This record gives sequence, structure tokens and C-alpha cells, in this order.
Amino acid sequence: MTNPKLLLPLRIPELGPYLGKVITGSGRDPGGLGLDAARYRLATRIFECAGEARRLATREERQAAVAAVGRAAWLEAWEEVVGGVTDLLLERVADRLAAEARAARLSRRLRRRVELDPGEKRAVAARLGSAGAGLVPALDDLESLGSAALEATAMERLAVEAWQDSLKTAARRLEAAWLALEDAIDAELRQWERAADEIASRRKPIWPVLVVGVLALAAAVWLGLVLSGFLDPPSWFARLWQTVFPR
Repeated sequence: MTNPKLLLPLRIPELGPYLGKVITGSGRDPGGLGLDAARYRLATRIFECAGEARRLATREERQAAVAAVGRAAWLEAWEEVVGGVTDLLLERVADRLAAEARAARLSRRLRRRVELDPGEKRAVAARLGSAGAGLVPALDDLESLGSAALEATAMERLAVEAWQDSLKTAARRLEAAWLALEDAIDAELRQWERAADEIASRRKPIWPVLVVGVLALAAAVWLGLVLSGFLDPPSWFARLWQTVFPR
């Protein structure tokens, strides 16, 4: 077994510059969901992992250091942020559909039919999660290169450098995944906006109610004028009155 004293130190590069828009933001706010908190949490998780890896590396806990910034850590951070964003989006969609259903005066049975079922929620989560598809291959490379870096000696410096580069690549892919997530949110909201419009199209027109109301009001005013003696009642009304209220 290689003497640990001859192994190259595991230095974790600064990942901030490679996370890009995950830190600075893209300037967009898809759907007005307010994703800054989720984005900050994602960046914080990565910085925490890198900090833990540095702490472990200085104690020569090499395997634990590599694992701290390994595939599982990145995926866990990504899946956590996707889960939180999915909840925000589903809440927004559910509120919009419910509002349109109320405005359309749908029955309770029909309102239940427009509510999101568990299958639709899972499908939304899967579509948003797929924004990270490009991140997975980079994390696979990170995992394989980490194994070589663990045992790298001075004669194998390239193995450590390749692992460090794979960490930077993972950070760049995470930035790309975040931007793709924003695009996916826009696409989802457009899709559900069409569903909301379809519900709105079932809205009953209000003009019949207005017409009936106006006619009823006119009839009431006319009747009041007749009964008050301001208007002479037509013959048909006089006959009807005598029939209903005979003397």
C-alpha cells in the first residue's frame, strides 16, 4: 500500500467563479416565483461541501474529503433545490386553476377534476428535474477521477489535476442546470396557463343575468307606477288583477 506521506495533497479549488449564475443570478424571475432563496441555498450547499472537504483533506481523511464533494453530495443539493422549486410551482398552478374554476362557477365535482393529481405532480417534478441531465455525466466523471486522485503520488500529479478540473466542470454544469431549470419553469407555466385558459372558457356569460335583471327591474317599476295610479293599467292587466284579487 502507498505510504500516505508520499501522496499528493488533495486541494479543493475555489468553485465560486465556476458556479456563475448560481451565485449572481440570471436576472430572470420565471413565473414571479421568487427563486433567489432556492438559488442561494444551492450555492450554499456546494460551498459547505467544499469547505467540509477542505477540512477533511487537511486532516488527511482523503476518502472522506473526496466523498464530501463527490457525486452524491452534488446530486443531493440539486434534488433538494428541484424539490423546493417544484413545490413553489405546483402551489402557483393549483391556485391559478382553483381561481379559474371558481370564476367559471364550476360544480364541486368539476372543480375536483381540475385539481392536480399525484401523477401530474410527479410528472412536473420529473420534467423540472430533467434540467439537470447535463450535470449527471460530469458527476460520473468526478466520481471516477476521485478514485484515482485518492492514491496519486508526485509521479501522478495529473490524476489530482484531472479531479480538480472535474470539480470545476461540475460547477459549470450546475450553472447550466440552474439556467435550464429556469427555462423548464417557464415552459411548465405556459403549459398550465393554457389549462387555466381552457377552464376560463367554460365561464358562463353574465349577459343573460344582466338582461333578466334589467327586465325584472323594469317590470317592477312599471307595476309600481300602475299600482300607484301614475299609469293607466292595460285591459289585460285589469282583468288579471280582478281574477287574482276579486272583490
